[in-house]
Amino acid sequence: MSDEAGALSDTDRLLKLKSLRAKIRFLYEAHTSFRMGMAGFDLATVLFFLVTTFLPPSGWILWVDYVLGFLLLTDMLARGWIARNRRRFFLSVWTLADVVVILSMLAPIFTSDYAFLRVLRAMRLLRSYALLRNLRRGNRWVAERGEMMLAVVNLVVFVFVVSAFVYVTQIGRNDRIVSYIDAMYFTVTTLTTTGFGDITLVGTHGRLMSVVIMLLGVGLFLKFAQSLFRPNKAHVECPACGLSRHDFDAIHCKHCGGVIHIDDKPSD
Repeated sequence: MSDEAGALSDTDRLLKLKSLRAKIRFLYEAHTSFRMGMAGFDLATVLFFLVTTFLPPSGWILWVDYVLGFLLLTDMLARGWIARNRRRFFLSVWTLADVVVILSMLAPIFTSDYAFLRVLRAMRLLRSYALLRNLRRGNRWVAERGEMMLAVVNLVVFVFVVSAFVYVTQIGRNDRIVSYIDAMYFTVTTLTTTGFGDITLVGTHGRLMSVVIMLLGVGLFLKFAQSLFRPNKAHVECPACGLSRHDFDAIHCKHCGGVIHIDDKPSD
């Protein structure tokens, strides 16, 4: 009986479920094609927000925002409905970030301040972590380069989210920042310690924000550079001492000498 159940496809298993909630939960948690489709949707929305951030507001972008906003709202409500702990789900950082994104996309229905709101869509980049996690589970190439890709995601998310925060807090107060590109220029020059000085943040809060960008941004930038030049490591925990980073061709743990088994070797 168990062999027969194991031979069933995801679609067959889905059809055997009776309640709608069980079906939706299976789609989100176990259906391979649906999960990869949602990963593709997340990737498409992230890329769309990255590209259109630099484009002037236009009618087609507004309508795409409306469609994506309603799709994201539907997705969030579905995840909340099937969550085993709804309170924890709706109070999580990822859900709150999605709420900000959804409100920023649907708010133009009620207000004309579209240019100001659209920068808040950068919060959707926080979804990149869930996307990367799903890709590492289902793609060997991504799994082998997971550390480097995580460093890239950390840096990109930091730049775009912090740039949005700089823009929102400085627009109208700082005559040097009149667009999102100005805010991004300041963020990049600050985290790389280039600091040309042509754009500075005003007020005490602005100076504190500059300090935070330098302290956090420099670390992320160095981590990114380090991941490019340091050889990839296999993440397999040694049963004896717990060391989890080893060379892909390692047989013994370099810390305690215990035998380790690395199944996924990098492809030639």
